[in-house]
Amino acid sequence: MADTIEWLETIGKNAKLRHAAAEELVHTLAQAGASDALKVAVASGDRSALSVEFGHKPMKDEHSTTGPGHEEEPDHDGDKHVPTKPHKPDHDRPSRDR
Repeated sequence: MADTIEWLETIGKNAKLRHAAAEELVHTLAQAGASDALKVAVASGDRSALSVEFGHKPMKDEHSTTGPGHEEEPDHDGDKHVPTKPHKPDHDRPSRDR
């Protein structure tokens, strides 16, 4: 696995490898003794073999996307919070200077 990660890093840093045709890159990887998973991923474009090699384990989704949106946290200080209205300028009052 460490060799595969190093190869992925090398491919990412080297424009010639990064933009090489799949067959050319597979040939280079085969000559270098790269893992079968990496060669399969390059040849087919299917990364699932790499997931297996890296021991991918799906993460448990703790946040449900089907539930309600943002909910307010309860006020834990015991005081009831009364929202205040922002101060409005007196634009609707007639001016005395007119």
